[in-house]
Amino acid sequence: MNYSRREFLRQGSIMGAGLLAAPTILTASSLTAGVPAILGGAPVLANKQWTKWPVWNPATDDERLLRVVRSGVWSRAKVVAEFEEAWATAVGSKRSLTTVNGTNALITAISQFDIGPGDEVIVPPYTFIASIQAVLMNGAMPVFADIDPATFQMDPREVEKKITPRTKAILPVHIMGLPVDMDSIMEIARQHNLIVIEDSCQAHLAVYGGKKVGTIGHAGCFSFQNSKNLPIGEGGAVVSDDDSFMDRCFSYHNLGMPYGTAVGVVSGGSAIVGTKVRLTEYQAAIGLIMLERLDEETNTRHNNAAYLNSLVGDIPGIVPAKLYDKTERGAYHLYPFRFQENEFKGLSRVAFLKALRAEGVRCSSGYDSLTDKAYLNDAFTSPVYTNAYSAADLDFKLFVERNRCANSELLCDKEAVWLPQNLLLGPRTDMEEIASAMERIYKNADQIKKKIS
Repeated sequence: MNYSRREFLRQGSIMGAGLLAAPTILTASSLTAGVPAILGGAPVLANKQWTKWPVWNPATDDERLLRVVRSGVWSRAKVVAEFEEAWATAVGSKRSLTTVNGTNALITAISQFDIGPGDEVIVPPYTFIASIQAVLMNGAMPVFADIDPATFQMDPREVEKKITPRTKAILPVHIMGLPVDMDSIMEIARQHNLIVIEDSCQAHLAVYGGKKVGTIGHAGCFSFQNSKNLPIGEGGAVVSDDDSFMDRCFSYHNLGMPYGTAVGVVSGGSAIVGTKVRLTEYQAAIGLIMLERLDEETNTRHNNAAYLNSLVGDIPGIVPAKLYDKTERGAYHLYPFRFQENEFKGLSRVAFLKALRAEGVRCSSGYDSLTDKAYLNDAFTSPVYTNAYSAADLDFKLFVERNRCANSELLCDKEAVWLPQNLLLGPRTDMEEIASAMERIYKNADQIKKKIS
């Protein structure tokens, strides 16, 4: 019998796992043969129980959390400080400061680099809206630089095109947990004397060029929201090696009260305008629990993603996201690939997603474009913007035209497909079944088109 590369890999994995006693599994074509679930067949992943997220093990996890709850000390204190130190160590940064969420980590970092009205911050269009909202909350102007569709990441060549005398910072977003080309971003920043704030909210423990993302730029921001790879429910952190900056961030997140090198004395009250976005002790306790298994989980996601890439990469119309050469580990908060309808026998992305879900694989089409939405126009009509920018700057129609990003629109409107991170936490056989589901859909794409159209 002649085996394809995918079938060979599948056979090797099964034998390596000692599963030779399961003859139905050893039939390489058994999962891809037959009628797709969307056409009435049995799903490839029938009754599949994916890893439930977040993971909580009562036998090992309850005691630490309950100890904090029973203490009655719930506001920021020793446990928050312990988590901050542990997180700084985990990512390889000198300092870490927690906040109530990743959005406020970004707002805090941007504000304490003195970025505000009249300034421009270069951002990617393919990101969660919080990346842009944090810029707007500081009164600065987001300027969208398109992405490289092969990587889903901010394209440094597009960043350079968007620099003006008003540009003050670049906000690279390691979206889906895959690192941006940070060598190029940092070189551009050096040439133009710009601040780099890494939005690493989805990229816990991803490694680029020997460094964890978030520690390459001037500061990095993380999210610990419930879906994230380190889930606390809500929470965030700013990291940096700059003591003066971190002291200002601490002061800002604590009602502007003086801290460290921040000016003023404690008895004198607030020294700067600040907010109150402190983490709680029980949130920090959860973070410490989750941190214990994050490195192992990150390795599992990265390795399973690489294996899945090897299995689906030769299915026509399935194009896994490319990693930059200096990426040593992806966090894979999401597993992204491009779906190319013309190569997939003309099956639409909508139909493909329906068919893949029917096989038992959770998936989505990802983000919508952020460059033309009403939230921007709402900000532009506020006094903060009308007092700091010209009518031409705030003309929404002109803004949308200036910030068109064709590659991002291509992913949003036609090509992007995501699998959630918990699908990558199972055994390698899960990756084989996911790949088999996609191949089965491809083989029967003509029949699926007829049913859905």
